[in-house]
Amino acid sequence: MGKLKITWVKSAIGYKKNQKATIAALGLKKRGQVIEHEDSPQIRGMVFTVRHLVKVEQVH
Repeated sequence: MGKLKITWVKSAIGYKKNQKATIAALGLKKRGQVIEHEDSPQIRGMVFTVRHLVKVEQVH
């Protein structure tokens, strides 16, 4: 499996608590921050929840 490069691009202000919690659970602390996670169904589900707030790229 590859990795996912996740960039936080839009503020979570005004969105539901579960979406803010998902951003935090992914390890994102500041807007514009970039993190990498192993590609797994759990991470993909989290990204799907906040897909309108993040940008995702697949890294090989």
